[in-house]
Amino acid sequence: MISSNTLENSRYKLLGFDNGKKLAVIMVLSTGKVIKIKLDELLKSEITDNLNKMEIRDIYKKLYTSGPTLTAYEMNDRHERSWMIYVALNLLMLTIYFFTNIAAAKLIHLDVFDVVITPGVFLYPLTFLIVDLLNESYGLRLARRAILFAFLSNVFIIILLSAITSLPGLPDWKLDKPYSEIMTHVSSVIVASSVSFLFSEYVNSYLLCKIKKLTSSRFLFLRVFLSTFFAVIIDTLLFCYIAFYGTMQNSDILNMVYAQIAIKMCFAVFNVFPAYGARSLFKRYVGAHQVK
Repeated sequence: MISSNTLENSRYKLLGFDNGKKLAVIMVLSTGKVIKIKLDELLKSEITDNLNKMEIRDIYKKLYTSGPTLTAYEMNDRHERSWMIYVALNLLMLTIYFFTNIAAAKLIHLDVFDVVITPGVFLYPLTFLIVDLLNESYGLRLARRAILFAFLSNVFIIILLSAITSLPGLPDWKLDKPYSEIMTHVSSVIVASSVSFLFSEYVNSYLLCKIKKLTSSRFLFLRVFLSTFFAVIIDTLLFCYIAFYGTMQNSDILNMVYAQIAIKMCFAVFNVFPAYGARSLFKRYVGAHQVK
């Protein structure tokens, strides 16, 4: 004997609702066709005989209540979307982080200001914005996991670079020595970047959540700017002195620190605008269902 549960959803599936109108969005499973039907007409039709109890409950809830109503299907979809955004933000942060580490092997001299900086200084502040977005949308715990994941990835890269640098090279290959020198410098930069990244991003995420709690989740611009401000100072001091101590004079390193802090602070101000935009988009496309 075939149970009623087996027959449920064999022909139709409730995908969601058109919240602007009292319409249900139904998929015909045999063809994949999506149809819209009024809620009162749906309850009188034979379609409801093929829907499960949870879907029927959602239909009644939508019919007799005002405002948006999520179906179990939509909740699962939002849950998956939320994790996909989390993964995308992690990958974006790793990409920027790896690029700035490699680009730091080349120093740039700005004749106008007579200072030396690394190319990554123009992109690296975006990592602070990404951590801010992770904190806002997923909380301190998952934001710190993303930071730790990026740090461990860099440790793994350092180990690999050290291993390949120690391998015997081709004697007649003219790029063998320059390659070893560059890789040694890149490795030292990654070590400096990893240490500065871990400390500064932890400070950034902590201050962001602390200020958010003190202001009752108001004044996003204030917590984004203040958390980035202190994180930038810690990050720049640690990175410049660990990466270039002994290879540059202290006065040159100090000038580099001043220049990088000034550039990063400009980005800290502009980070406020995409932070508001990203928060609005997250609420729109993922909704209140957030992973904590």
